[in-house]
Amino acid sequence: MEVILAEHAGFCFGVKRAVDTVYEQIENRKKDGGPIYTFGPIIHNEEVVRDLQERGVEVLSSLEEAEALPAAERGTVIIRSHGVEKRVYEKLQELGFEVVDATCPFVKRIHTTVERESAAGKSIIIVGNAGHPEVEGIRGWSGASTYIIESVKEAEKFVRRDGEELCIVSQTTFNYKKFQDVVEIFNQKGYNGSVVNTVCNATEVRQAEARELAARVDVMIVIGGNHSSNTRKLYEICRQECRMTYYIQTLDDLHLQLPKSVRLVGITAGASTPNNIIEEVQNYVRINF
Repeated sequence: MEVILAEHAGFCFGVKRAVDTVYEQIENRKKDGGPIYTFGPIIHNEEVVRDLQERGVEVLSSLEEAEALPAAERGTVIIRSHGVEKRVYEKLQELGFEVVDATCPFVKRIHTTVERESAAGKSIIIVGNAGHPEVEGIRGWSGASTYIIESVKEAEKFVRRDGEELCIVSQTTFNYKKFQDVVEIFNQKGYNGSVVNTVCNATEVRQAEARELAARVDVMIVIGGNHSSNTRKLYEICRQECRMTYYIQTLDDLHLQLPKSVRLVGITAGASTPNNIIEEVQNYVRINF
């Protein structure tokens, strides 16, 4: 049996940059002291977050938690890769934290676009998953009316106000084809405005590669955190192409009973999955099947 690992699996540029930033701050603390926090989980991977907690890095889940800390415990707070609302930056600085920004540069670019376009009077359409931290962060940089569209069905129901000009952006990890489908609906409606394709190129490549791989293997394994949006989308894409697709977080979740007819097993992983977990799964499948 052959095991094929997708070329673009595991940490993307933005995630690696964010995780490296936290470990750098841990090293700096050895010299300077002071507590370190991340605002929300630095990435959507429980194994990484657990390792950081064991090294003394705590997660602040809200501004209320930050405000409740005594002044002496307001050390360094690292903004997660997904980014946060503008008001969060301002409030953390006001509270006396040293703010280190580990927002993915591609997400940061969306913040800049949304802030500029909303200041010019345009309403903002964010094509993405409502409630996702990246989407909530993007929304927080808009000074105008903002709408979140998750599907073609929602796009079809959307009604623009008279004279309303739109700017359409996307969550970086959104399914690229779904983004195109939503944009097409707005074009068909004849709504004026600008479209900025902010689906990350790494996401597009990863999704296309996963689709191609899943279409030619007998079994597909997708590795990533339970709360990882981009991993969930990889699973959905692979499941469309390969009926025997499995979504796991670590090797402990892998319970395979493969028929003898299986000859090809494909493996891909979300952008927040560490290489050591991918290697463990890959080696296990190769040795045991």
